[in-house]
Amino acid sequence: MITIDNLTKFYGNNRAVNHISFTINDNEILGFLGPNGAGKSTTMNMIAGFLPMSDGTVNICGSDITKDPIKAKENIGYLPEIPPVYPDMKVKEYLSFCAGLKRVPKGKRKDEIDRVMGLLKIKDVEGKLIRNLSKGYKQRVGIAQALLGDPKFLILDEPTVGLDPNQVAEVRALIKSLKKDHSVIFSSHILSEVSAVCDRVIIINKGDIRAMDTIENLEKSFASSLVLHIKVKGDKTKAASIIEMTKGVKELLDINDEGSSIYSFAVQLEGDSDEIRDSLMSQCINSGISILEMYTDKPNLENVFIELINRPVKRSGLEELLEETPDESEGSSAEEPAEEKEEE
Repeated sequence: MITIDNLTKFYGNNRAVNHISFTINDNEILGFLGPNGAGKSTTMNMIAGFLPMSDGTVNICGSDITKDPIKAKENIGYLPEIPPVYPDMKVKEYLSFCAGLKRVPKGKRKDEIDRVMGLLKIKDVEGKLIRNLSKGYKQRVGIAQALLGDPKFLILDEPTVGLDPNQVAEVRALIKSLKKDHSVIFSSHILSEVSAVCDRVIIINKGDIRAMDTIENLEKSFASSLVLHIKVKGDKTKAASIIEMTKGVKELLDINDEGSSIYSFAVQLEGDSDEIRDSLMSQCINSGISILEMYTDKPNLENVFIELINRPVKRSGLEELLEETPDESEGSSAEEPAEEKEEE
């Protein structure tokens, strides 16, 4: 298990990550979502031990990343947003170098390199200079180095950037398969990708966690925003009256005249959408109104994401005061110059 507690990061007087806490369970893929500048990459850099934290603790499989960094990092495989590859090295040479850094025993190094090259399907370019590879192949080499040594915890920041659709599907399948033996934190701007592979998601914005739950539960929490679209043929006034009077209809949002006595209605629902649809269909048919089309816009991860990142954060007066006057000891150090800017 990976435990992140009260994690905080200041860049000068700017608080980029604001006292966030969460856990990553064994054999779980956790999606990490947020707009540009939300604090995602900063958080992942701190978890990996690449960036010093201003406050908080990160415990990786029982080891504190600050107090026992070597032991903690033995359990981490990290792919930053920009793969850390050396362009003047050949692929196999680079992976051998990384295996040495990760203290993979020399007797097992060749088999381990062959294993990750097979997983990422880069065996055919093992003798090529990395500078001559396509962006997609460079990305796959970056993922391969993260997997070297079979770490228990993987941090993957935008792992499918630059891949073609076929490669994206392959990497998605790989990430899902890794769940059997690893815990994974997975950041992506492609929400459909997150929905396809993640067990839970964290949505972060401006350094604050806005939500943390399964995708299914997050979508259910926004069920009150269901919109039903109905296309009918018949009397417009009668149809509108039936819709407005139906139990569970919250509001009639829009009516569109499509000609030939065909009308489209958009309806805000509250309650069980199946029961409301059945009731509407029955009443319309009994009134001589034909139902041509009926479908529901169910909330998805994209709807939840947009709603949450645009929702203002409520802060206590003390929190607002602390933001205006951050502790100088947190806000400045030789490692954290004030002009340094937050990564995504």
